[in-house]
Amino acid sequence: MMNKSDFTAVRLAQGEMHIYDFGGVKLHAYQTGDPLADEVFLVEKAGKFVVIESPCFTDSINALNEYLADRDVAGVLVAYHGAGAAFLPGVSKYATANAAQYASQGGGRALIDQFAAVFGSAFDSSIHPITHTLTEGEVTIGGIRFVIHQTAEAFDIEIPEINAVYTHMLGHDCHSIAAGTGHADAMIAQLRSCIRNGYDLILTSHYTPEDLRDAETKICYLEDLKTIAAACADGEEFKAAVRERYPAYSGENYLDMTAGFFFS
Repeated sequence: MMNKSDFTAVRLAQGEMHIYDFGGVKLHAYQTGDPLADEVFLVEKAGKFVVIESPCFTDSINALNEYLADRDVAGVLVAYHGAGAAFLPGVSKYATANAAQYASQGGGRALIDQFAAVFGSAFDSSIHPITHTLTEGEVTIGGIRFVIHQTAEAFDIEIPEINAVYTHMLGHDCHSIAAGTGHADAMIAQLRSCIRNGYDLILTSHYTPEDLRDAETKICYLEDLKTIAAACADGEEFKAAVRERYPAYSGENYLDMTAGFFFS
């Protein structure tokens, strides 16, 4: 079983790469260090790389382009982070039809426009052109097998050879965006599915690799959010109660967004 703390760290021009060695397959987890604490994953097998997600800030795009400059990249799986088209412009980009729509016209596009307004030229708001459309089920890219699971907004990715799954958010000790009770329930169902499947690592684009104990912690948090929301009259009361219950949690901006959804 892979321990989430068992990696080699390599400093990049921007951010840091954590390399997990599974024998025949390596996982390179890139902590961008950007304002959104984005994480990008590279799966390496037999000299070929497949990238999961894209960095969206210019400094981290440049650093990761440099890291991959002399490597054979078979493709990029663009799920929830559709911006940053200056990243590996000549490489094949894979997404489900709903993920492409999410990034170009849907909720993902709204976030991209919001980030462009907040961060200006530091954020690359150009959207990846999708060259290969994925569907539910298995796909092999660069000799690496993936299992695609479509979600409401985009898609999650199973990586059987390292017994890992990629989903958008977990973060066992930080707030997450829960867009109301229904969304919280969907996240709980997804995490319970991860636990049933017994993955060694859960990868997310806003956190370092986590494990099933972290998934249990997050389920408790999401159940608490629903209970606290039901007892509160407005968003401010809700945020104060959540902060009191989870004083050490990071991601205050996510808590603001959750409050906005629960008390719109």
